Amino acid sequence: MVYDDEIFSNVSFAEIGLDGVEYDSCRFENCDFSGVSFSGIELIDCHFVNCDFSLVKLDGTGLKNATFTGCKLIGVDFSVASNFLFAVSFADCMLDYSIFLKKNMKGTTFRNSSVKSAMFEECNLSNAILDSCNFANTLFVQNNLQQADFRTSTEYSFDLELNRVKGAKFAYPSALGLFSKYGIEIE
Repeated sequence: MVYDDEIFSNVSFAEIGLDGVEYDSCRFENCDFSGVSFSGIELIDCHFVNCDFSLVKLDGTGLKNATFTGCKLIGVDFSVASNFLFAVSFADCMLDYSIFLKKNMKGTTFRNSSVKSAMFEECNLSNAILDSCNFANTLFVQNNLQQADFRTSTEYSFDLELNRVKGAKFAYPSALGLFSKYGIEIE
């Protein structure tokens, strides 16, 4: 079933599951998707506001220009979502323990979000806007972070030698975490 320009409000999909295969230009408000399988579903130009996606399964899910605002996405493995036209943005979200592996996220926006203990590996985050996010204990390995803007984010600490960072923007004092592996003191 295809849903086009629909609004879903206060629906617990955790209880009923998803019956569509494609959702195009739909809006989801205050919906509970916790533990739901999105396997094979296409989400195109969809907006999710104040929804719970904790521990959802995204195997083969198409996330094509999906925006998440005020959503709880704890422990979500985005690495299994389809790579074809993968495009997401996050504002005021909880993305703790989430996994991003081999995703093209060029220019992706993460705004005012908690991204603690998450993992970014082999992702293209060039030109990403990482605005006012907390990246405590988040792992960044083999990513393209060129021109990424971390200036207003906090608690990031990653190995500069394991990521491409040319032109990336950082701000004091948060940028001090980039030198933690060297065991030096900066005053």
